[in-house]
Amino acid sequence: MDKESFIYGLHPVAEAIKSGKEIDRIFFQKGLQGSFSAELLNLAKKNDIPFQFVPKEKLDRITRKNHQGVIALLSGISYEGLESLVPLIFEQGKIPFLLILDGITDVRNFGAICRSAECAGVHGIVIPMTGSAQVNEEAIRTSAGALLRIPVCREKSLPGAAAYLKDCGIRLVGATEHASTLFYDVPFIEPLAIVMGSEEKGISRELAARLDHLVQIPMQGTIASLNVSVAAGILLFEVVRQRASLFL
Repeated sequence: MDKESFIYGLHPVAEAIKSGKEIDRIFFQKGLQGSFSAELLNLAKKNDIPFQFVPKEKLDRITRKNHQGVIALLSGISYEGLESLVPLIFEQGKIPFLLILDGITDVRNFGAICRSAECAGVHGIVIPMTGSAQVNEEAIRTSAGALLRIPVCREKSLPGAAAYLKDCGIRLVGATEHASTLFYDVPFIEPLAIVMGSEEKGISRELAARLDHLVQIPMQGTIASLNVSVAAGILLFEVVRQRASLFL
């Protein structure tokens, strides 16, 4: 891990939070005691920074220096607010085109999807606060720099984000091999958010319940499913294809 991609130590991490640095997540050592560590934990909660408790061995693998039981992983980007981004898209006279990624934890898949999203003209990517790939240097490299160009919104609740988008008049379409509707039979011209789930678990049940359509990509071979980055690319450029007809 690049030494500039993390901060260690109780006081340095606290100062990083207070100074407004973009922090992807914080690792606390299991069983960490002390009033200042409790204050740091509360500070992380107050600032909506994801955190988890891990064995000391995990922290030791990140750095051999005296981390004092806490390491903060820095984000490679600045996050946008969804409730600020969506009105801006409408104000600019654009037809909203968003991408929601639910549980995409593989950093290479995540980066590849973001690269396709930027190429397809997606206006913003929505990811969960936890359970997503870290937006680090590897993700940025894999995205060919797309993550530096496209707004990324990190939300506490993807179902809550979906409800907000629906209130804004944005339709939500999710991809799953279990759907009966084919993706090219659904109109993608109206304000839209494409939802992709992980290859292992798919779209969470709570989020899927809020979607307007579930669609599948028809398969002709014997392998049951596509790589998620490939599937995302297919759906994203179907939006491009359909919307191109508006200007013919």
